[in-house]
Parts: sequence; C-alpha cells; structure tokens
Amino acid sequence: MPIEDRDDAYLITHALAKDTLSRLRDVETTQVAFRKGLVKLGRICGYEIIDGAMETEYVSIQTPLAETTGEHVKGLDDVVIINVLRAATPFVEGLLKAFPRAKQGVISAGRDEEAGMDDQGGFPITIDYVKLPEITEKDTVIVADPMLATGSTMCAVLDHILENADVDPEKLFVLSAVSAPDGLLRVDGEFPDVDLLTVSIDDYLDDNGYIVPGLGDAGDRAFRTT
Repeated sequence: MPIEDRDDAYLITHALAKDTLSRLRDVETTQVAFRKGLVKLGRICGYEIIDGAMETEYVSIQTPLAETTGEHVKGLDDVVIINVLRAATPFVEGLLKAFPRAKQGVISAGRDEEAGMDDQGGFPITIDYVKLPEITEKDTVIVADPMLATGSTMCAVLDHILENADVDPEKLFVLSAVSAPDGLLRVDGEFPDVDLLTVSIDDYLDDNGYIVPGLGDAGDRAFRTT
C-alpha cells in the first residue's frame, strides 16, 4: 500500500501521485495544465484513501453465468469532503471522482499576509464564509487544501468544523499536496486525533511563510490571478 507513516503525517507515495506533483511544481506548467493536474492528484489521493483507510465487505453477486462472491467498499455513502476555498476547488473536483456520492462543504479561510508571521510562526486567519453538511459519527471527513504551510489556516478550519459538529466523525483527514514540517507539527499538536495525509513533506518555510520548494500559490496558478 503506497501510504507511509512518517510519525507526524502519512505520506502518499503512489508513483502517479509523485509524477503529477512534479509536473505541478514546474514553473513552466500552464494554468490549464496546473488545474487539470490538481484534479488528477485529487482523484489519485481519493483512491489511496479508499485503499488505505476504508474497509470492504463480501457480497453475493449473480453474474450472467453463475453466483459468486465479490467485495464492496464500506462507507462510500458516509463521506464528507470540505473544500478550503479557493485553491482546493480543483483538488476537490478530483476527490469527487473517487467519492461521487460524498456530501460537500466549503469554508472560505485565508491568512492575513500583511500582518506577517507572529513569533510562533503563525498568521491571523479570517473565515469569510462557511457552509457545511451535517456530520455524523459514521462519516469519513476529508478536509482538502493543496498547501499546508504554517498550519494556521487549517487549525482555524478544524476548530470551526469540530465546534459546529454535534458529534465526532469516525475518521477525520487533512489532505494536502505539499506540506511544510512546521505546519504538520502545528496541526498535529493542536489536533492529535486528525490524520494528516500529504503527497510531499517539503523542506522548510521561508520568512514569508511560503513552502520551499513548494509549487507557488496554488490558487493563483489554478485561476490565473497573478
């Protein structure tokens, strides 16, 4: 199974995931190719979550020739995908190819770049819009954001989700394409019961809180806003 436990996070090591991420990193990748790459990466990650974290059950099947036993994935109707706007939109589009019946939620959250990082390496976070479905104790919740940098935004998002849920979900994943060690440590420290899942743990954060080597601003590159 191409998911490795790296203490503070789980690393998706599927060859196609690594290939797709490498293409996303390339500064020469165009807007359309970048957005399609995020969709593809989301789909691959979704399949890896199914393979690595969801159980199957045996079922009886009648084929045109005989009765046989097959397997179905359990819990595909009990998935909630939360889109951290805006960069996660194409990423979530890919996840929905793996979980087409998932309930969906959106949270618009962003850090105050002008304020800069504080002494603890975090940013002030503003949440502008929230629309979440009901979360039940049977649900697998996937909070998707391609970039996990300082962890400030994700911690604010998780705070909001858990404070407004009536029950704890069965599983709660934070899914990113690239992550910085600082952000992983921050989220793991504040939310130890959340599983952190990423395709790459990058080297470090620069003085502006950007992931290095990273892939640039995923939202700007996907939506051509630079």
